[in-house]
Parts: sequence; structure tokens; C-alpha cells
Amino acid sequence: MAQQPTHFGRAYAAYGGVFIVLSIGWGWLVDQVKPDRFDLLGGWVVLLGVLVMMYAPRS
Repeated sequence: MAQQPTHFGRAYAAYGGVFIVLSIGWGWLVDQVKPDRFDLLGGWVVLLGVLVMMYAPRS
């Protein structure tokens, strides 16, 4: 069994959030599709969610 410092579900969700943000960046830089304000807002919401999942104090 692998020893993980965090719950697998949290790590998997955080990976998904990072993937979303990197996808927006890839589309912007490589495909030249400029994200609109809602794309950028959604990216920030996702990153905030990742931070909450990974670093919120647990009891």
C-alpha cells in the first residue's frame, strides 16, 4: 500500500483543479484562444477550491 501524506480523494481533486487551470493557460498560450473574464474567474475559483481542500485545518 502506498503511503500518501493526504487523502487520495483530496489529492485527486486538487490534481483536477490544477489540470483545469493549466488547460486554460495552454489554450491561451498555444492555441491563441484568449480566455474571457468568466474563464479567468472560474480558474481562480478552482485554485481557491484546491487551496481549501489541501490546506484547510482538519480536526
